[in-house]
Amino acid sequence: MAQNLYGPRVRIGNWNEDVYLEEEIMKDFLAKRDKGQLLIQRNRRLKENLLRPMQLSISEDGYIHYGDKVMLVSPDHPETEADLFLRGDLSLCMTPDEIKAHLSNELEVPCGLSAAQTKIPVGRNTFTILCAAGEVIGQVLRYGQNFRLGITGGFDDRMLYLSSDHRTLLKSSKRSWLQEVSLTHEDSYLNCWQAAFPHPQLRLEYEGSPVPANTKILITHCHTNRGLVAHRHLFLRYCIAGYSKMPCWRVEAVNIGKEVQFKEDGHAHKSFDDEKDITT
Repeated sequence: MAQNLYGPRVRIGNWNEDVYLEEEIMKDFLAKRDKGQLLIQRNRRLKENLLRPMQLSISEDGYIHYGDKVMLVSPDHPETEADLFLRGDLSLCMTPDEIKAHLSNELEVPCGLSAAQTKIPVGRNTFTILCAAGEVIGQVLRYGQNFRLGITGGFDDRMLYLSSDHRTLLKSSKRSWLQEVSLTHEDSYLNCWQAAFPHPQLRLEYEGSPVPANTKILITHCHTNRGLVAHRHLFLRYCIAGYSKMPCWRVEAVNIGKEVQFKEDGHAHKSFDDEKDITT
């Protein structure tokens, strides 16, 4: 009959290798902690930057200017089937991929977008209206004039631009297969947007007029001529995508002070790609 001839104090097997392995694991952990490379440290820094409080610009003359810091907010829109649509004000937010963000100290490019139920200006939802073609910072933004929307995400040395392109078989929004909107570091015509008057019969008449604060506007992509909308159809998450069927969808945007807001009204069946807080 087999018996255990060794007491609990006797080391058997590769005990020496196990001791050295534990020491190496501890040294590696301490080295990463000193360099700030632990996952929990990277996650904490990312959250601190994304949730850093920001100050929006204040309109002194009642108009929107290049260089202003704004929020893009979709105001609450009542629906006939309220249980199938998310209510409340939704603000456009940058949404880094959690796994990629933990593996690098910088934001991945392209970076996703989402709509979240918040109206507090923080790093992830505060955009800057940037010049597109020779405009001057501080100049009044006009209907039909190109502009870019940049965001730092709370980081001091990084600027990403709101961008979009035509939908293809290999590139589209993940759920609805509509035109995808994302953030990129490349400076190109795909980053250009325009503000238009909401009423289609008065849109041409207001072309070239200054964009006032506290008024509804359309935000359209210059390259594809598709409007920026927030989809409320799905519960879990809400994505941002481009859509262009104006006879069925009336896409509107509202400026409250310097907070540029956008919303959409639908009168037909909605097949939207959405994600509530964090994804595209």
